[in-house]
Amino acid sequence: MRAVLIKDNKGPVDNLYIGDAPDLVLQQNEVLVKIVAFGLNRLDIIQREGNYPPPPGSSDILGVEFSGTISKLGPGASKWKIGDEVLGLAGGGAYAEYIAILETHLLPKPANLSWVEAASIPENFLTAFQAVVLYGEIHENDDVLVHAGASGVGVAAIQLARINGARTVTATASTQEKLDLLLNSPNGATHTANYKTEDFSAVVKEVTGGKGVDIVVDFVGQSHWDKNIDALGLDGRMVLLAMLSGSTVTSTNIAPILYKRLKIQGSTLRSRTPEYQAELIARFGREALPKITGTNGAGPIKTYIHKVYPWTEIQNAHREMEANKNSGKIIVEVV
Repeated sequence: MRAVLIKDNKGPVDNLYIGDAPDLVLQQNEVLVKIVAFGLNRLDIIQREGNYPPPPGSSDILGVEFSGTISKLGPGASKWKIGDEVLGLAGGGAYAEYIAILETHLLPKPANLSWVEAASIPENFLTAFQAVVLYGEIHENDDVLVHAGASGVGVAAIQLARINGARTVTATASTQEKLDLLLNSPNGATHTANYKTEDFSAVVKEVTGGKGVDIVVDFVGQSHWDKNIDALGLDGRMVLLAMLSGSTVTSTNIAPILYKRLKIQGSTLRSRTPEYQAELIARFGREALPKITGTNGAGPIKTYIHKVYPWTEIQNAHREMEANKNSGKIIVEVV
């Protein structure tokens, strides 16, 4: 089969090329999916540079989310039939014509979503669902703070918080353009803060009447740590998804964690067990996927597409993401 490969197995964007990869052999409970489109994620860039190896047993080919059709059933696979239209989450291997995937890691493609829209959902929305619903334990009338609000996961987290009854959702971003976009989007943020020019902990205290937020979804880490702790209210929950500003907090006061009874949860998805991922995917399929539509759809949750590339332009697609030019998902079609 054809796939996007990396010259010397790692390197700059110029090392990406389309070449021949070994045909796939299906294992127990796997199916073969002919890929129509796949989504780009920042982890793809980090892996391409040699700094994020795929989990044991996963393909070395880049890509963790895709849409396509079932083309073959492996031994023991019984949930799907040939020709079914699906979207899925993988440990790797989506930058290819075909992918071998556990049948539990697929969801039926909703008829109202295009192939491109379907491919934009798995990584961002499952990560956000895990953070807001599972670990954040969102309840009706919770107040929520979402950092990196204009990122793919951030936009998904904001919408998931809103449809699950959040009273307020405050989102942070670095530019007024991004903040305006978040405020003006359907089921978008109710309030915003520019983390470069404002103290977001002071903003959320004003928004919540001094109470503080119930949930913080954070990608930033070190530089936001103290303000995050300050922003959280009694019995607050903070979910850490990344450490973009660094992982070491050299000095901090841990007393608020104790007297506010805070819960701090680290969260990863790609390295979780297949059983955990399968349960998460199934729950997401029941509770959230039916509510997702494209940008112009009527559903309460929308997926936003920045740009679509043919896979012959995979280098340009990576350059677009590296330059932080995207305000929605970058999708690549396998053509």
